[in-house]
Amino acid sequence: MKNRPQIGRKLARVFLLQAVFIGVAAFLGVVAAKYVLESLLIQQALRDEAEHFWDRLRDDPSFPAPDTRNMKGYVAKGDAGDSVPLDIRGLQDGFHDLSRADSFVIAYVSRQGGSRLFLIFDGQRVEELALFFGMVPLAASLFGIYLAALAGYYLSRRAVSPILRLARQVGDIDPGVPEKSLLSLERLPAEEDQEVSALSEALARMARRIRQFVERERTFTRDVSHELRTPITVIRIAADLLMDERDLPASAHNCVVRVKRAVKDMEELTEAFLLLSRESEQGLPLQPVCLNTLAEEELDQARLLLEGKSVTTSLESEGRLIVIASERVLSILLGNLIRNACTYTDSGYVRVCIGDRRLSVEDSGPGMSEEEVSRIFHPFFRGTPRGQGYGVGLTIVKRLSDRFGWPLQITSQAGAGTRVTVDFPGATHRGRLSE
Repeated sequence: MKNRPQIGRKLARVFLLQAVFIGVAAFLGVVAAKYVLESLLIQQALRDEAEHFWDRLRDDPSFPAPDTRNMKGYVAKGDAGDSVPLDIRGLQDGFHDLSRADSFVIAYVSRQGGSRLFLIFDGQRVEELALFFGMVPLAASLFGIYLAALAGYYLSRRAVSPILRLARQVGDIDPGVPEKSLLSLERLPAEEDQEVSALSEALARMARRIRQFVERERTFTRDVSHELRTPITVIRIAADLLMDERDLPASAHNCVVRVKRAVKDMEELTEAFLLLSRESEQGLPLQPVCLNTLAEEELDQARLLLEGKSVTTSLESEGRLIVIASERVLSILLGNLIRNACTYTDSGYVRVCIGDRRLSVEDSGPGMSEEEVSRIFHPFFRGTPRGQGYGVGLTIVKRLSDRFGWPLQITSQAGAGTRVTVDFPGATHRGRLSE
């Protein structure tokens, strides 16, 4: 399963992004305010100051040029501009940015009659005010925002912590020992929040139902294992005794053969169903199993199904294929595949091929259409109406292959036979049978 983000991390990411966005917005706001202050308000103030000076100059020709802490004025009458600093004497009418790296300076030149007014605004003080009344409040605001975001994160995490705790308890359930894990869910502590309490109670009810279900299934499997195996064993022993009777008529002998065959099928089915009913593979003996030997044994047993048919069986191998698994599991899987091929083949061949980490069972039977192939693993589906058996052989094979990680493929064509291939990724292939 892919690693998915946790709720706590998602909350932290949300609050962090929120704080960053708010901080960027506040910073941009201060920058925009500074631009408005410098580019609009100061320019308008210089215009107003120039108009005020010209109005006062008309009333009082000796009215002095502006001279304040941030602004210095110079008046040039006619072409005489000796009182004007040399570096600004050649400026044209209008605004001029004379800022340097360490200062913010704006010059405004206006004309009335034959005189010119040079206003020089030194914005160093404005920069200090902007820093004090802009950046300091911004820093304080951001600090408050980040504190609020941090407090909101911890409060939100505290609100969802019961859910995180429930998620951890559910994640700690061990399928190998479900009783202990499910009992811990049944004893979940009561929560104050209504929603979390409802979720906790629902999990506890579900845990009780699952535990009861597991216990019922375990009891059923144990009872079925005993109650089915006992009569099957009695029938098999009785059939063996009948086969030893010398005066047994031929018709009765054939009936006993069919009974023995049915008993063997029932033993195989019972063993397969009990195996699949287990929750895990614990207790299954794992050992190196040679599929060549096992396939040959299953072919010998399946030849009983070919009596009266013109069908040949063969085992083709490129070497020995060794699989670390339960021999009983492999026997059930191969036995079902080979018996299924023998059952549906009236003439031709049934061939078992062993290659590099794979085994295939081929037959020259009637084959199947695409629609039948799509349904072949459904329980109780049989390829042809005349097919014998219970229709669960390939279903068992599919479940075993999925459970033990042995990929299975089936190819078939109506009238051209069927091939079933099983891959064994962890198997060992030896090139010569003599090894």
